[in-house]
Amino acid sequence: MRGEVKTTCPYCGVGCGLIVSPARDGWAVGGDPDHPANLGRICSKGAALIDTITAEMNRDFRLLKPEVDGKTVDWPTATRETADRLRATIEQHGPKSVAFYVSGQLLTEDYYIANKLIKGFIGSPHIDTNSRLCMASTVVGHKRAFGADVVPGCYEDLEIADLVILTGSNLAWCHPVLNQRLRMAKEKHGTKIVVIDPRKTASCDIADLHLPIKPGSDVALFNGLLAWLDQNGHTDLKYIARHVSGYEAAVAEARADCPDIASTAKKCGLDYPAGINEHSNEDGSGLGKLETFFGWFAAFDRTVTVFSQGVNQSSSGSDKVNAIINTHLATGRVGKPGSSPFSVTGQPNAMGGREVGGLANQLAAHMDPNDVNDVDRVKRFWKSDILEPGEGYKAVDMFRAIETGKIKAVWVMATNPAVSMPDADRVRLALSRCPLVIVSDTVNDTDTLRYAHIKLPAAGWAEKSGTVTNSERCISRQRPFRDLQGDAKPDWWIMTQIAQAMGYGKAFKYHDPAEIFAEHAALSEFENEGLRAFDIGQWHKAKKPAYDAMTPFQWPASRKNQPAGGAERLYGNGIFTTSNGRARMLAVQQTAPLSQTNKEFPLVANSGRYRDQWHTMTRTGTAARLSAHRPEPLLELNICDAKRYKLIDGGLARIKSPQGTALMRVSISDAQAPGDVFMPMHWNDVFSSAGGIGRLLPANVDPYSGQPESKYIPVSVEPFEPLWQGLLFSNTPVDLSNQPYWVAATGPGCMIYEIAGDQPCLFKSMLPVAANSDSDAGPEQIIEYNDGKKGVHRYARMRKDRITGALFVGPDRPALGRDWISGLLGTDAISGPERIALLAGRMPDARAINDRLICSCFSVGLAAITRAIHEQNAVSTTDIGRLLQAGTGCGSCLSELKEILDDALPRAAE
Repeated sequence: MRGEVKTTCPYCGVGCGLIVSPARDGWAVGGDPDHPANLGRICSKGAALIDTITAEMNRDFRLLKPEVDGKTVDWPTATRETADRLRATIEQHGPKSVAFYVSGQLLTEDYYIANKLIKGFIGSPHIDTNSRLCMASTVVGHKRAFGADVVPGCYEDLEIADLVILTGSNLAWCHPVLNQRLRMAKEKHGTKIVVIDPRKTASCDIADLHLPIKPGSDVALFNGLLAWLDQNGHTDLKYIARHVSGYEAAVAEARADCPDIASTAKKCGLDYPAGINEHSNEDGSGLGKLETFFGWFAAFDRTVTVFSQGVNQSSSGSDKVNAIINTHLATGRVGKPGSSPFSVTGQPNAMGGREVGGLANQLAAHMDPNDVNDVDRVKRFWKSDILEPGEGYKAVDMFRAIETGKIKAVWVMATNPAVSMPDADRVRLALSRCPLVIVSDTVNDTDTLRYAHIKLPAAGWAEKSGTVTNSERCISRQRPFRDLQGDAKPDWWIMTQIAQAMGYGKAFKYHDPAEIFAEHAALSEFENEGLRAFDIGQWHKAKKPAYDAMTPFQWPASRKNQPAGGAERLYGNGIFTTSNGRARMLAVQQTAPLSQTNKEFPLVANSGRYRDQWHTMTRTGTAARLSAHRPEPLLELNICDAKRYKLIDGGLARIKSPQGTALMRVSISDAQAPGDVFMPMHWNDVFSSAGGIGRLLPANVDPYSGQPESKYIPVSVEPFEPLWQGLLFSNTPVDLSNQPYWVAATGPGCMIYEIAGDQPCLFKSMLPVAANSDSDAGPEQIIEYNDGKKGVHRYARMRKDRITGALFVGPDRPALGRDWISGLLGTDAISGPERIALLAGRMPDARAINDRLICSCFSVGLAAITRAIHEQNAVSTTDIGRLLQAGTGCGSCLSELKEILDDALPRAAE
């Protein structure tokens, strides 16, 4: 086992540094106090990384050997078959019949090889990435405004700003460590915080002002702000004259769109008087709040506007980004300490993928595929005879091209488009029709892998070596701390082997990722002359020892007049990377989302992340403590809509859109405005029967970025009334494909399945008898209790005194202590009283029935918190933290702790 290793977290775009250390039972993980992104902090997902690594060691979980047409093969065979089939496709249908669909989960070195292989040597422009689904609109907005895809600011700006605006960003759940830094800044300096979001999210916990704008009205809000700033003399006309073009046109469009504050309020759904706000349970009029926001923006020179998926994931996302940037350019607040527009990325290496040209409308090193000079430059650097100008298919168009047969071969790496893409059923149809589907992944079962002709086992996070770039342009090393598992290989190695087998060997003779990174750095400075912001030329000849010892640095890190650590901020001098050095303000106007509500689909659905889950759950879904906070996907809606559509809290609902259907449990929440609902993005066919939202999403895209709309989905809802509901615990796989509703979650000792059906069922058949793998333990038996009149059935699967499965069925959702039962399945033997309690459905601690995990960092549930309030006189989050540690880790549960206190304390006082 290796000693202490400094590496980088594989989750969100914060890019936290981690220290992984040997421990008695494997490894221990903690935050790296020397890493500039997190300074030792860590979130619930990062804290549970070792749990997911432990789950990966289950050989039934990992893809450990290559497979071709369902047969296990060795690497030489897999390499030859992949190369031969790709070559045959190119010879028969041309190079543009091949596409790669890659991921922000790849390391920069992997990304670089993928881009070089398909564009430079296969000769196809068709490479795109799941970053298209999260950050593509920001790329367009940055390039239109600044001339390059550059985030001007850094994380420190959040701590020294006087005003921080979170728009389309639930920072508390999606980027918890940044939220911690912001929370501390507020406590220390009194930073004003504004949250702009249709929902009242956990980020509102530290907000001074929440603007619950109408979904999709972001451009109107920031146009209204720009017009107001201009009308009231709050723009920086000297800065504009020296450094900005397009001001007059942008302001004229903003005035036409939102001429005054009242019209802005109306367009944004904020035109309600005090006391009758249907969009929020907060006090104050919407117009008054808007006036406060505008006044604060004018008053505080140090202003940071943080934006993320709520802005980007829209059919007008690019214009939303430029509307935000316009207000900063008009006030001279770009690249200055505490003043910048700030895009926070969703994935750990979305930025690195953008640096190497991983998007269909990019070329390597921030060059332009539509610029013949840039294409010629990259062509000469790569010594490629086949690189051509032009963009490839963006994600949605790529899968349409697969469906229609224009693309005959697709290689999917480190992502699950059969779940994450909009109109997911069409994506699955496309994959089913594709003559050659190659998938590189770490796990052996995803929705996309089920369509693969060739499966290639990729190295997992703990086994990979390379670099990633976070949201503040900081490049960090990801270092392995365990050996490659089975025959798994790094993605860059897989691609170079196949490239060599296809005849491109001279260009792909890399021995390690250090050589790839050095080439990437050399390309970044090749014929640059300061015209491209991305330049890491300091590393152009870096050897493996220097690469291995790399400490985090921010780009640009040019060899010309640049400090060794790179640059914290860009454009603070007012000089931008456009042809004339001036930034551009764009005239943008509010447009309606492409899909609109109607009588058939009257509600607007918004989608997003849960605190403890990641993407399609292939990693986080394996950790019990990450599954416990939200074990099922919940349809969150306002009580008014629940009454209107006859839904009950804890019941089940069918959600329909023009594209498809989903089935979810109902959660009534005053965080939702009437007419709006929220759905999580994570569930897939491996973890649920009908919880995936990809089937609901329309394939509407932004015309400039190609980014799909996933925050405005017209839907209808109706109750799903089950005949029975059940809770199944099993330590062997269970096939529930014949049931309309099931959701799987990882428990402490087994898998836990929520089940519901609307037809009679032979319940005992759901509890399969496992193969007798332990002859000394004897055969399995099923003990049971049945009450036909009440419709109550309980079963336990036993082998001697060890319980291997349990099923509880009734007309209503069973009320049980999940952790207690799950724990029994993880023990070698249960006692007689425990067996009786199990069949009786009586838990030792009634307060633990359906306990809900609140704090994932320290595994603290609702029952323990309630006891602390009622029995230990806890009256604040500080008290709960002192007694239970809850809320003292990443802090993302603090808003829930406050809600529990607010709910419980009045009753405790009665």
